Amino acid sequence: MENKLFIARVCTLAGKIMLKSGAETYRVEDTMNRIASAFGLKNAQSFVTPTGINFSTGFADPSNTIRISDRSTDLHKIAEVNSISRKIDEGDLDAIEAFRLLKEIEKADLAFPGWIQVLAAALVSGCFTIMFGGTWPDFLPAAVAGGISYSVVLGTAYFIDIRLIADFFGSFAIALLAVLFIKSGLGVEMDKIIIGAVMPLVPGLLITNAVRDLMAGHLLSGMSKGTEALLTAFAIGSGVAIILAFL
Repeated sequence: MENKLFIARVCTLAGKIMLKSGAETYRVEDTMNRIASAFGLKNAQSFVTPTGINFSTGFADPSNTIRISDRSTDLHKIAEVNSISRKIDEGDLDAIEAFRLLKEIEKADLAFPGWIQVLAAALVSGCFTIMFGGTWPDFLPAAVAGGISYSVVLGTAYFIDIRLIADFFGSFAIALLAVLFIKSGLGVEMDKIIIGAVMPLVPGLLITNAVRDLMAGHLLSGMSKGTEALLTAFAIGSGVAIILAFL
């Protein structure tokens, strides 16, 4: 059997990557336990919350704790870790090689460039406007508002490491642009423009993960993620409400 301490490092690194990339806590625990079991640790214990990981190689063994302070959404990294986990379970990877591959995934920057994210947000905003019953003249205003607001979110998040503030300013920009488009005659329905442009900011992954964690019995993680999603929705709504209240 591989060295217990090194196996613990492999397991916690896999969990750290997944949790920071937006994976559900029950999925993180399951992946860590499967890796440990594949390396011969049948009594490994893992406890994961949205802000930390606690892992032990056995009931009476010392625990390894990792603090997670920042989280994002990177489904590619989650898929890569899952792939490594399956290879370990099938016996195709030893602990040393798995640790090396996980380190490469941790260091890799797999996110799309900012300009692609802004372009995608613009396209998604226009499409959602049409899907929610908007007219084609509103497609372009919604796309412009969605793209500009997402660039505001990215820029704000770069200087202020609080996502709620970034979402607030992003929705603020959406409402302001929607009002300007309507008053200048470039848009038809303000509500459809705002709804479509806001969709890239909606915390869909947080809501989904909260429900899945609750269904899996992880009440602490489910409630905390649900609260985070609620606060994010409040920040988005506040940004829009302030503009509509004064203009």
